[in-house]
Amino acid sequence: MTDVLAPASPDTAAAAPKIGFVSLGCPKALTDSELILTQLSAEGYRTSKTFAGADLVIVNTCGFIDDAVKESLDTIGEALAENGRVIVTGCLGAKAGKDGGGNLVREVHPKVLAVTGPHATQEVMDAVHLHVPKPHDPFVDLVPPQGIKLTPRHYAYLKISEGCNHRCTFCIIPSMRGDLVSRPVGDVLSEARALFESGVKELLVVSQDTSAYGVDVKYRTGFWDGKPVKTRMFDLCEQLAQLADQYGSWVRLHYVYPYPHVDEVIPLMASGRILPYLDVPFQHAHPDVLKRMKRPASGERNLERIQRWREISPELVIRSTFIAGFPGETEAEFQTLLDFVGEAQIDRAGCFAYSPVEGAAANDIPGMLPLEVREERRARFMAVAEAVSIARLQRRVGATMQVLVDSAPGLGRKGGVGRSYADAPEIDGTVRLLPPLKASKTLKVGEFTKAQIVGVQGHDLIGQPV
Repeated sequence: MTDVLAPASPDTAAAAPKIGFVSLGCPKALTDSELILTQLSAEGYRTSKTFAGADLVIVNTCGFIDDAVKESLDTIGEALAENGRVIVTGCLGAKAGKDGGGNLVREVHPKVLAVTGPHATQEVMDAVHLHVPKPHDPFVDLVPPQGIKLTPRHYAYLKISEGCNHRCTFCIIPSMRGDLVSRPVGDVLSEARALFESGVKELLVVSQDTSAYGVDVKYRTGFWDGKPVKTRMFDLCEQLAQLADQYGSWVRLHYVYPYPHVDEVIPLMASGRILPYLDVPFQHAHPDVLKRMKRPASGERNLERIQRWREISPELVIRSTFIAGFPGETEAEFQTLLDFVGEAQIDRAGCFAYSPVEGAAANDIPGMLPLEVREERRARFMAVAEAVSIARLQRRVGATMQVLVDSAPGLGRKGGVGRSYADAPEIDGTVRLLPPLKASKTLKVGEFTKAQIVGVQGHDLIGQPV
């Protein structure tokens, strides 16, 4: 949950309406929140850190799995109890009621003022205007060019598209976020440059399917800085790499499906212009399970593809998520998954025990496994995955790595915590930085430092600044 206090003029702070804001869910939802917060700030609203102190509360929800639905509904209930005036947006806002009709949020919390789906900035603002009229004098000059961000100043998410064209049987995201809609390439690159100019040192590219960028517009040619650029993953990455070179920053790719054309991006990673890091949602490894999941791309060739990627870019780090205990999964199919994680040497892996999601097609697939079997397989998977991950971390000992500092207590003289290119924020491990050997050297949040890796602690590395 994230709440943010937006800037306001000292002279008008008392008069400006306050909007409470809670952001739940994934980085894609976070970027929706940032757009809404930016518009609120542009129109002169402030945000409140507490429900009780606000004129109105906005809750950006997640509705992907049951736990997320519960968290979102509970948060809406808390906001209603403490404030009473609540607007709901996000994925849960698009979820139908229990009988397949109506709206789930309104069924559970009929007193909410308005409900919208995801990426609905204008609809949210229309509801805000209806219930809390905007100030007479909007303070546009108080809004930074990069907009209002919910991340630390030194890294930011860049969303390149909305929705998804796939119909994976375990997923209901397309029913909430719709089909793929790629953002114009010029808009994406302009936002990237504004973020770099504001001091962002790491740009995390996100979408539901980053590899499919531009498919919906048939890779049409757009324009940026007076030059033609195709709306295509490789062309976008090439331009982002040029910006990263110019500003001395990182670009990290998330949610990359293993299509053949991803091979074109790997040389950019081998040269260090795009971080040699791929977040690839494989979900499983056995062909029959992947067919039941209706996963895109050729699962049978994933191991071959990974090996080819690593031949081109030996430093490549791969993180992925998997599902254990999918309906109909046999012990032999699960063993194929365990073998894949070991053979593919997945650096970072997460795993969910399959959980039925209301409205998902997978609920109708025969062979639902008992919960204890699903949980037991998840635990077995994580034991194998963690062993692979730790062994790969051990190979870093003795190496000198570039580290982006995330925290540095004691004015940076007492050490700190940072991340290498192999670590995405709030997902992967960290580099625990020891105090600098030289008294004159300090660590500064949001800046890069060199560190020699001297040890491994769980999923984290221990680094000595050099």
